[in-house]
Amino acid sequence: MRTKRPLRHPAVRVVLALGAAGLAVALYLFQPWRLFTTVEVNEAPPSAAASSVPASSAPGAEGEEGAPDTPAEPVSGPRTVATGVFVSHEHGTTGTAKVLELADGRRVLRIEDLDTSDGPDLRVWLSDQPVKEGRAGWFNLDDGEHLELGGLKGNKGDANYAIPAGADLEDLRTVTIWCKRFSVSFGAAALA
Repeated sequence: MRTKRPLRHPAVRVVLALGAAGLAVALYLFQPWRLFTTVEVNEAPPSAAASSVPASSAPGAEGEEGAPDTPAEPVSGPRTVATGVFVSHEHGTTGTAKVLELADGRRVLRIEDLDTSDGPDLRVWLSDQPVKEGRAGWFNLDDGEHLELGGLKGNKGDANYAIPAGADLEDLRTVTIWCKRFSVSFGAAALA
């Protein structure tokens, strides 16, 4: 007597092929291994390019051999314009966000002591929507105007993100770690 092998049946092969394709798509979209990965970044705070303006210049001192170099006046450090503390949304997120204005007028978003999950396609956004606690805050930050500052450099540590000169920081008062793939906030901070 001959026994039938179930894997040889065409319907079983189709179901297995569809299951394998579904698993591949799910792995690509969700990237579950990223829950266990850490990307740490530790960038120094930004500073404007130092200008070499002599503190005092004696006539004829420049260009003479043997003349001591005159020290440059120190350039003032960045000025903190706004700060905020991250609250958790989809994933546990802690840290602080600061908007810094450099001596040359450029603005930088500095995220310090960030600790969140790694994830697929994470971005740093400024949004005009308010920070809401809990599940209510997961999805609202893309409802109005938002400005992407770039991909998240690391899910732990300190990083700087340049703010475009034309950005209106009177309206864009929220920072979010935004998962673009799933349209959800990992965490957000209200800038005040």
